[in-house]
Amino acid sequence: MKFTILFLLAGLALARGLAAEPLNVVFILADDLGWGELGSYGQKKIPTPHLDKLAAQGMRFTRHYSGAPVCAPSRCVLMTGKHLGHAEVRGNQQAKVRFPQFTEGQYPISADVRTLAQAFRDAGYATGAMGKWGLGPVGSTGDPNRKGFDLFFGYNCQAVAHSFYPEYLWRNAEKVTINRRAIPGHAKQPQGEVKAETWIGETYAPTLIMAEAEAFIARNGRRPFFLYLPFTEPHVALHPPQASVDKFPADWDREVYRGQAGYLPHPRPRAAYAAMIADLDDHVGRVLAALDRAGVAERTLVIFTSDNGATHPGPTTTPFHIGGADPVFFNSTAGLRGYKGSVYEGGIRVPMIARLPGRIAAGAVNDTPGYFADWFPTLCEAAGLTKPAGLDGESLWPVLTGGKAGARAKPMLWVFPEYGGQVAVRLGDFKVVRQGLKTKTPGAWEVYDLATDAAEKSDLAASRADLVRQAEDLLRREVAENAVFPLPIPGVTTL
Repeated sequence: MKFTILFLLAGLALARGLAAEPLNVVFILADDLGWGELGSYGQKKIPTPHLDKLAAQGMRFTRHYSGAPVCAPSRCVLMTGKHLGHAEVRGNQQAKVRFPQFTEGQYPISADVRTLAQAFRDAGYATGAMGKWGLGPVGSTGDPNRKGFDLFFGYNCQAVAHSFYPEYLWRNAEKVTINRRAIPGHAKQPQGEVKAETWIGETYAPTLIMAEAEAFIARNGRRPFFLYLPFTEPHVALHPPQASVDKFPADWDREVYRGQAGYLPHPRPRAAYAAMIADLDDHVGRVLAALDRAGVAERTLVIFTSDNGATHPGPTTTPFHIGGADPVFFNSTAGLRGYKGSVYEGGIRVPMIARLPGRIAAGAVNDTPGYFADWFPTLCEAAGLTKPAGLDGESLWPVLTGGKAGARAKPMLWVFPEYGGQVAVRLGDFKVVRQGLKTKTPGAWEVYDLATDAAEKSDLAASRADLVRQAEDLLRREVAENAVFPLPIPGVTTL
């Protein structure tokens, strides 16, 4: 009896010790991955075994949304917990437009903005980011080292990231040369044989980025860490290694891509696009294997999602989407309306998978609506960090760990000044949209019932003026002035 009591007490002490161990976080962000481009989300042509396994081991969300329809503002929402009505960065503006001293990088978030990475670093976590940044050049107020990352390795600038064989990558403030003969991200070849090897350089940037990610995990296995992995795949240019391309059927590609919709030519564009998603899946597998090797998988929360929807159409003179992508062939939106650059579902609804053994139910599917503004409060709650005041998101941690989600208290909205100017507000199962706000003929309000019409085909605005008024009232309250990224919303605001 005495032995049994001692055994139970020892077990309780061990359990308390394990529970007290800090939680690691790995946040993996794909670039332009569509809603339907993973096997667990219905993809039939491109195998994604590692991500499908992650979904089987964790929770897959069916109504998760990005922060914006394009790269930089989406990442701003993620890093700051501010929706697009309050975010400083609301578009993909280059830094040099306002700060001529910088030759690369995007408009920087200010020194006053506190990021998710800063919250983790201040709590004693090792913080690393490997991939694509896009929130301010090296040396600016948006420099990733100034915004909470001990180590940044990869592309600071989104435009440089159009090439997978760039001249250099950044390690913090150091420019690391990786290709003596850099390959441009854009070119056209109107005539002649298109050869993939024409656009292959010495060093493939994702190889180095993955190695840094694996080394970071190995190096920090004995202390808590926050690792942000904004990988560049499957954002064009179509630039994968030939070995990856060769895995896919030759009869997929009956037309070469000559660069007529931007970025680089490729002889097998469909196979190349599939290869990029397969390589992204391989990256995820390697990250998970690194966690296993370090012995920290059981106490590491892994999140996978995408910064926006699949690549949008190119000029009407070509069947290809931008960069030679073919989301129609792959059914990349799985029937949702719109693509990257649009506030319709296909532009902002994204895959999202979360895994934490023992805390998040394996194989679960959840339809709770959420979006990038929610990650700051969610990860603070998960790791026991103090949450800054004034965040626009709400914590998904109770949903992830099995609790029932109640009615959403905070709004979900998108205020996007690019691609003609657009806004969207989600009100329960309804979504209110308006397009063309920066054109001479702004569109009318549109209303869709997403519970019955996820494809947004039946506009209910004529019978749901009440929802239009609610959206207008919400935008009046939630849209702050932004002189860098202004957007007039007729009847609501001229900010």
